[in-house]
Amino acid sequence: MQYLVSVIDDGKGLATPKEDAAIDVFNERLQAEGHWVFAAGLGSPSTATVIDNRGGEAMFTDGPFVESKEYLAGFWIMEAADLDVALELATEGSKACNRKIEVRPIL
Repeated sequence: MQYLVSVIDDGKGLATPKEDAAIDVFNERLQAEGHWVFAAGLGSPSTATVIDNRGGEAMFTDGPFVESKEYLAGFWIMEAADLDVALELATEGSKACNRKIEVRPIL
């Protein structure tokens, strides 16, 4: 089963060199143990563009969909046998990146 593991930033901004190093070690472990599918960091919310093409003409809005103190800063797609394994891995990911983590199964 695959899981989306989202990194939630509360305004700290980019990872510190120490956090980057811990994330690299964590990523290497995910790869070595076969849990790695994909991971990426994201630009700040100010770099976002929201597109709404539900009507007759597409509307483009600069900035995030939702204004919030917390925002999605990055993510992992992980392969895990079950939710318990995914939560265990996400707990370690939270420590590595020093951020909150949200885990959701990919349907």
